[in-house]
Amino acid sequence: MNAWQPLLDWWFGAAETAGEVAAQRNRLWFGYRAEQDEQARLLFGEPCAAALAGGLQDWAEQPEGRLALILLLDQLPRMIHRGTPQAFAGDARARSLLREGLERGFDTGLAPIQRVFAYLVLEHAEDPALQDEAVARFTGLRDQASSAERELFAGFLDFAERHRDVIRRFGRFPHRNLTLGRPSTAEELAFLDKPGSRF
Repeated sequence: MNAWQPLLDWWFGAAETAGEVAAQRNRLWFGYRAEQDEQARLLFGEPCAAALAGGLQDWAEQPEGRLALILLLDQLPRMIHRGTPQAFAGDARARSLLREGLERGFDTGLAPIQRVFAYLVLEHAEDPALQDEAVARFTGLRDQASSAERELFAGFLDFAERHRDVIRRFGRFPHRNLTLGRPSTAEELAFLDKPGSRF
């Protein structure tokens, strides 16, 4: 078994269709649950720390290994280090790995539901151009989805568009300001009082 397989098994489960995977794993992927953060820490704290320190580069030689490394840099820190600046410490390296991988076409070797978590790296960026690319990538996933899964991927696209709109408006994600020690503007504070402003 490849070293990264336990992480992919935990993240995506054993279901076959994208709809089934999402139904089974959505609670893990989105929203805060202390027990899930603790499970991530116990199961993958060590490889996450290694990835954040610049290690595990050999994982990137295969598409699924690169995806797993991206998860260790982009998704897992947001669970293991929730509420601290370290939650975003892997973002730059995740973007670099994704960019290099996209140039090689690594994402074509992944299932569409796996590609979601590659493209989320773009959606997490406080960069308008990368936000536009995220929307384009998620539009492609929606357009390529079967009729049975079109609604699922349209939902991912909707979130990408909402992230892009926040970056277009503020140039950053206001909900990260407190964690990162950034002062918020009056406009940002008013925005954060609205439902759905915190991803």
